[in-house]
Amino acid sequence: MTDGPIRGLLLDVDDTLVDTRGAFRHALIAVAQEYLREGIDPEVLVQFWRADGSGWYRAHTRGEMTHREQRMRRANELHAEFGGDPMDDEAYDIWDAGFERYFREGWRAFDDAVPFLDALDEAGIPYGAVTNAQSEYQRLKLEACGLERVEVFVGVDLFGIGKPDHRVFDEGVRRLGLAAGEVAYVGDEPDIDAVAAADAGLTGVWLDRPGARRGLESERSVSYPHVVSVAGLDEVLASLR
Repeated sequence: MTDGPIRGLLLDVDDTLVDTRGAFRHALIAVAQEYLREGIDPEVLVQFWRADGSGWYRAHTRGEMTHREQRMRRANELHAEFGGDPMDDEAYDIWDAGFERYFREGWRAFDDAVPFLDALDEAGIPYGAVTNAQSEYQRLKLEACGLERVEVFVGVDLFGIGKPDHRVFDEGVRRLGLAAGEVAYVGDEPDIDAVAAADAGLTGVWLDRPGARRGLESERSVSYPHVVSVAGLDEVLASLR
């Protein structure tokens, strides 16, 4: 766990505070009805999208391609897998406008998010978000989900890269005005969230929600110095004591 008391928290947004998986499910069901073959299990679509087998989103967070480029590649891979036509730039722009609209319709906070923030406020523990999406986009998402009290400290647009680069964690720690050893980072991905935070000198908290794992990589248990695992946000504070 920790060598000393945790005095501040940095938080992931997607699939940590916000049920992004559910929002993707909502969007994918809608686009499947228009673009893909019939009879596809929505959970299969969600798993394929989230697994991102070619790693396009992580390439984006490494600064190797734009957000539009990674999503267009993922959309065309989705079509290739499930019977959709290949899309050029014009066709993709139409597809993405619909996908984004449905995706935003599906934004919801997890049931444990508000009670968790209330507990942090009551305990006087400062917090902020460090995320691999654009800062303003995440601010809109948090506001739409009733979580506007969470300030976005770092987005992928700040440095042009995202987690697991230690600079994003360093900046989040700086914004809290604390030392890295006094801060924990809570996120749903074991490698780029919990382990990367630990590598940056923080305590990493892997939020391993039941039924929400991305794939086989996440099935492995995390055994790493300064990393703890919880099944819900309601376990975070107790795990750090």
